Amino acid sequence: MKEPLVPVIPMSHTAHIRSHRKPRRSATSSIALRAGVAGGVLSMAAAGASASASAAEPVTQTIELPTLTADLSAQVAQSAAATQQAAANYELRAERDAAAAKAATEAKKDLAEAKKKAEAKKKAAEAARKAAAERANRSTERATLSASASASASTSVSAPSSGSVATVIAFLKAQVGDAYVMGATGPNAWDCSSLVQAAYKQVGVDLPRVSQDQSMAGTDVPLSSVQVGDILYWGGKGSAYHVGVYIGNGQYLDAANPSKGVVIQDLSGYPASGAVRVL
Repeated sequence: MKEPLVPVIPMSHTAHIRSHRKPRRSATSSIALRAGVAGGVLSMAAAGASASASAAEPVTQTIELPTLTADLSAQVAQSAAATQQAAANYELRAERDAAAAKAATEAKKDLAEAKKKAEAKKKAAEAARKAAAERANRSTERATLSASASASASTSVSAPSSGSVATVIAFLKAQVGDAYVMGATGPNAWDCSSLVQAAYKQVGVDLPRVSQDQSMAGTDVPLSSVQVGDILYWGGKGSAYHVGVYIGNGQYLDAANPSKGVVIQDLSGYPASGAVRVL
């Protein structure tokens, strides 16, 4: 029995070489791939739509703060208390500084006032001392007067030569402007009695040194009849505290006091108590 014939199919000369082509996808795989691509496209479209919606309407997000623990709360409370205490301390220090500055100002003011009072007290004491010295000098003059009152009462003055009154007045006027100094006897400083004594000595008339004795010299003259060259005195006769010389026209010349010195004054402004004539 003859064997069946097997058809012979001619082969390509490259049939023995393995093909490098990728295996063909199955229909199911292609469908799945297409579905995936389509899904991706739809997802991107949806995302774009969502982004557009987000750009149109802002989304408000709420963030919840963490709840404070007990330890953190205590630290916050301590910090607040420390801050409050520091503020109180600063305010207290400011008040103390202000009080100290005020106290220093008051102390400076009190010191200045104390110095002012001390200076015023010192000046008052100096004035009182000078016044006491002047009273003491007057008391000494009065004591001298009391010791020699009897001799002074009998004092006689020799008659001057003609023109002596003019000489006395000329001498007195030449001393105008000189200083007054208690106890001074010239030539640039005088007291009231030393000036009168020096003026009359120019014409040879020797007068006592002090005003009390000078008021007792010569002849008493009523003030209504006073003449140029007469000696004026203030105070009681024998206890006069001031003297001057009448120069006419209602005026007299004297060594007045430390503030005026030797001056010419109106008799109406300081009327004399009496007058004596020695020329």
